[in-house]
Amino acid sequence: MREVNSRVKSGFLSVLLFFSFIACLLSLTTTASSEPNRTGTEPLLSADASKQNAKLEKKLKNFRAFLNEEMKKWEVPGVGVGIIKKGKVVLAEGFGLRNVEKKLPVTPNTLFAIGSSSKAFTTMGLGILVEEGKIEWDKPVRNYLPSFKLKDEIITAKMTVRDLVTHRCGLPRHDAMWYGTTFSRKEIFDRLQFLDFSADLRSTYQYNNLMYLTAGYLIGQITTSSWEEFTRERIFKPLGMTNSNFSVEDSKHSDDYSLPYLRKEDKVEAIPFRNIDNIGPAGSINSCVNDMLKWISLHLNKGKFGDKQIISETAHKEMITPAMFLRERMLSLQPDDESDMNYGLGWFLETYRGHRLVHHGGSIDGFYALVAFLPNDDLGAVVLTNLGGTPLLHITMGYILDMMLDLDPVWIKLSQERFEKAKREREKEKEAEKEKEKERVANTTPSHALEAYAGEFEHPAYGIISITKDGNGLKGKFHTFEFNLEHWHFDVFKSSERVGLISFLTNLKGDIDRLSVSIEPAVSPIVFIRKSPEEMKDPKFLSKFVGEYEIMGTKLTIALSGNSLIANVPSQPSLELIPYKEREFMVKGVEGYTFRFIEENGKVVELLILLPQATLRGKKIK
Repeated sequence: MREVNSRVKSGFLSVLLFFSFIACLLSLTTTASSEPNRTGTEPLLSADASKQNAKLEKKLKNFRAFLNEEMKKWEVPGVGVGIIKKGKVVLAEGFGLRNVEKKLPVTPNTLFAIGSSSKAFTTMGLGILVEEGKIEWDKPVRNYLPSFKLKDEIITAKMTVRDLVTHRCGLPRHDAMWYGTTFSRKEIFDRLQFLDFSADLRSTYQYNNLMYLTAGYLIGQITTSSWEEFTRERIFKPLGMTNSNFSVEDSKHSDDYSLPYLRKEDKVEAIPFRNIDNIGPAGSINSCVNDMLKWISLHLNKGKFGDKQIISETAHKEMITPAMFLRERMLSLQPDDESDMNYGLGWFLETYRGHRLVHHGGSIDGFYALVAFLPNDDLGAVVLTNLGGTPLLHITMGYILDMMLDLDPVWIKLSQERFEKAKREREKEKEAEKEKEKERVANTTPSHALEAYAGEFEHPAYGIISITKDGNGLKGKFHTFEFNLEHWHFDVFKSSERVGLISFLTNLKGDIDRLSVSIEPAVSPIVFIRKSPEEMKDPKFLSKFVGEYEIMGTKLTIALSGNSLIANVPSQPSLELIPYKEREFMVKGVEGYTFRFIEENGKVVELLILLPQATLRGKKIK
C-alpha cells in the first residue's frame, strides 16, 4: 500500500513540475516580447508608457517655448510653474528673473506673494476646528467672538462662521479701510461696526477681505494663539512647506525670494514690498512652486498627504461644495463665459471645457498667483508671477489645462486676442481721463482761503485724512499714502494718487468741517469729520467749563462725564457737547447749535449759545 501511494505521489509531482516549466517558458516569452530593450536593473517600462512619456516631454518642451515667448510679450520678469498629475510632479520650474537688476533667476523654491490664494488655508484651519468640535460652520460668529459687531445689529446677530468666508455678508470690499494702514488686526476688527452695508446678508456675492481677517482672528481666539501659528503647526509643518511664511518681512530674510514689479506708464519696474500682515488671513502668505505643489497634492488626495490625514475627506468636501453663486463671472481663466461660477469655502468652483475646476487667484502689489486643481482628473497646477495684474497668469494656466487634458489648444490664439484687448483697455482708460476733464467746471475758485482746508479729518473705521497747506497748494496724507491736491472746481480737489476727488463740506456757520471721498464705490461717499484739538478731550481742560450759568432767568448746569461735557436744563433732556474748536462745542445730534465759552484772565465768565436765528448769553454764577 505504501509503495502504491509513493508511486502516485511521484507521478503527481512530475505533472506539477511539467506545468510549472511550461508556465515559466510562457512568462519568459511574454516578457521578452514586451521588453525587448530592457537590460540589467532598468525599471519596467512598456512601449505604451515610453510613448506617453515622449509625448509629454514634447508637450512640456512646447510649453516652455510658449511661456518664454509670452513672458517677453507681456514683459513679465519672472514666473514659477508647477504641475502635478496622478500624484507625480510633472513640472516644477522657474522661468525668467526674480531680481532683474541682479539677474537672479527664478527657481522652484523662489518665494512669491500668493495673495488671496491664502484664503483656502484659512478655511482649512476653520474646517479642522469644526472637526474638533470647537466651532460650527452655521453657528453665529458671536457665539465665539462676543465682541463681534457690525453696523446692522440684525446682520451681526445672524452672521455665521460660514458667512465670513463665502463673500455673502452684505458688506462690499471697503479695502481702503485696511490697505496701507498701520492698524492692527484687532483694531480693524473693532472698526467693522462703522462700515456701511450695500446689500442684505446672503443676498449677493461681494468679495470681502475683512471677513476673512475676522475668520483668522476667530482662529487665533479659539486656539489662544494666532492664525499664523495655527496654520504653521497644523498645515505648513505636516505638509513640509518649509519655505513658506506669512510676511514679506520674512521673505526678505530668505536667500531665494522675488522682488515685486509693476507696470508704470508703459514701463515695468521694481516697487517696494507691500506689507499686509494686518489682513494676513485674507492674503499674506508667501510661498514657492515646490511648497504649493504639496498643498495641491493634499487637495487632490481629499485631505490626505502621504500617510497623514490633515483634514477628513468629509471636511475637505465641504470646502469645495458651492456656497454662493456668482451672478457675474470673475477672473479670466475661461476661454468663454458659458460656465457658471460658484464660491465654496476659500475656492472658486466652475467647469473648464467640461472638466470640474477648483481654483483661487491672489494679487498684491507686484505679485499675481493662481492655484488650481481638477479633482476628477487628478490634476493640479500653480502659476506664480512677479508682475501685478498680468494677463499672462491665466493664459499660462489655460495652456497648462489644455495640454494636460489633451484638449484642442486655444490659448495661443486667446493670448493674442487678450493682448489686443489689453491695449484697447489702456486706450479706454486714457479716454476716460479725458472725459472726466469735461465734467470739470472751469473758472471756479475755492470758497475759503487754503488755510481753512487744512486739518485732520477722521472716520471711525477708515481713520484720518490729514490736509496741510504747502506753499500755494495743499497736500494730503491717508494711511501711508501721501499726495498732492490740485484744485478741481468749487470746493473739490483732485488727489495725485489713489484717493481720487475730495469734496470739502461746510456747516451752517460756513466753516469747513467735513470732507467726503468715494473710496468705496458700492456705498455713498465716505464722510470724514474734522478732528477737534486733542486738549478739548482732556478732562483737566474741560473741568474749567463745569458750573452753573444763568440764561434769561433759567439756570443751566454744565457737568463733566468722563471726557465729555453734558448740558442740563431743568425738565429738559440732557445734551452732550461735542468738541468743535478752541472753546466752542457742537450739540450732539442737533445741527447748527453751538456752545461757546468766554474766558477772562484764564477764567470762564460767560456762555454763548449760538442758534441759527439768535444768540443767547448767560453769566457763570457758580
